[in-house]
Amino acid sequence: MIPSGIQRLRRELPDVLSAEDDGLPTLARTVVTELQARLLEWEERIAGHDRRIAQVARQQEATKRLMRVEGVGPITATAIVATVGDAKAFHHGRQFAAWLGLVPKQCSTGGKPRLGRITKRGNVYLRTLLIHGARSVLQLTPQRTDAKSVWVEEVRQRRGDNMAAVA
Repeated sequence: MIPSGIQRLRRELPDVLSAEDDGLPTLARTVVTELQARLLEWEERIAGHDRRIAQVARQQEATKRLMRVEGVGPITATAIVATVGDAKAFHHGRQFAAWLGLVPKQCSTGGKPRLGRITKRGNVYLRTLLIHGARSVLQLTPQRTDAKSVWVEEVRQRRGDNMAAVA
């Protein structure tokens, strides 16, 4: 039995297929071998697309600027540029965050502001890419001592990893 995860599958599947005495039926071995070939083909195609996206990202000034932000790579940068187009439509970052649905919902009454969960309105794909990029940055903040990392760690202690990633 192969543990879950694509890395382990890549590493252990050839050994499973080469072992003759593991009790795997011939038909199953044939089907899994064909699926392994398809997996390798798809991985090569995906790698080719990733290379093309990275090439496009290196050629555009807007994507180069976006990739200077921690957690933003070629895929996220090109997705933002392709979706947003002219970022000058937003006066500041908070408007862009509101457009993506990354700001808290306001439920104010009697002059007392109450902030709820994020609204989740806007482009789900971009929001997901940005949050995943933030999660990758969160892995590095415990070792850092800059002001942003200290703030993120405080938020993480108070609210947890998910809210810290969105923040």
